[in-house]
Amino acid sequence: MANVNTRALPLNALRAFEAAARHLSFTLAARELHVTAGAVSRQVKVLEDYLGVAVFRRLTRALALTPEGEAMLPRVREGLANFASAIDMGRPRESACTLSVVAPPNFAARWLMPRLARFTTTHPNLELHVTSTQEMVDRRDGADAGAPPEVREDAPLAMVRFGAGQYPGARVEPVFTAKYVPVCSPRLLRGVHALRKPGDLRHHTLLHDDTVVAESVRPTWSDWLQSVGVTGIDATRGPHFSDAALAMDAAVEGLGVTLAIKELLASEIRTGRLAVPFDIAAPTTYAYYLVTPHTHAEHRAAAAFRDWLLEEVALERAG
Repeated sequence: MANVNTRALPLNALRAFEAAARHLSFTLAARELHVTAGAVSRQVKVLEDYLGVAVFRRLTRALALTPEGEAMLPRVREGLANFASAIDMGRPRESACTLSVVAPPNFAARWLMPRLARFTTTHPNLELHVTSTQEMVDRRDGADAGAPPEVREDAPLAMVRFGAGQYPGARVEPVFTAKYVPVCSPRLLRGVHALRKPGDLRHHTLLHDDTVVAESVRPTWSDWLQSVGVTGIDATRGPHFSDAALAMDAAVEGLGVTLAIKELLASEIRTGRLAVPFDIAAPTTYAYYLVTPHTHAEHRAAAAFRDWLLEEVALERAG
């Protein structure tokens, strides 16, 4: 392997590039790095001058990676992770501890997983056990399902609950409300019957999420169409799915339009896999909450996860 002059590598520029590529935004990258958006932009320019090629295409209100940027991003991430690992090995070792995180399946897959690497990289000595279960959705009878049996009883516990926010015996932090909006493939925004106004839905397939939750929590197509004053559309037509993730995957594939929680789909919307043709939310009473039993609320692992999750939410909201 050829020797590399590491003193000449623009390490700050590489870090700014990785953050901007992950968020596809100089502003969100700046908030994560605790600098200004201008500073991130300047560091990216330093990298581009160093390489002699552009790594981003600057669009009107967004960023897109160039082929060169796409090609180098995985290796940059790997390199930064190796740097972090090397630094961690040089530090005095802290005692390892375990944290059990339990969340509804849709939240775990759509919101938590795309962001979780940033938490585990920052806390390499924390042994994380993640469980997704529908038990984290408040039941129709109002009973508290509590922690599922898979959770280790001797580990600190952080739960993400989808419900009304009443969880006695626990520290409760609101994460975000459930704003159900129509989502679809960007392909449906083009063509003869492009989705430009709610009435255009009469030309498209409606996808239905039949996940069992408490009554009046998740709006139906009938609820949404009524809220925007659209009539003459059969709100029951179209395929039904037993799982919200299946309905969203069908929308990604262009099968039709579904109602989904916008905040869960930030990654798909940012990368252009999904679009929101009408940013009009139907009302609902449920929200996502971070719930930590009082017995574990001040444990360093639970506190670290709580601080990280709420910071991620704040960054997303600010962007």
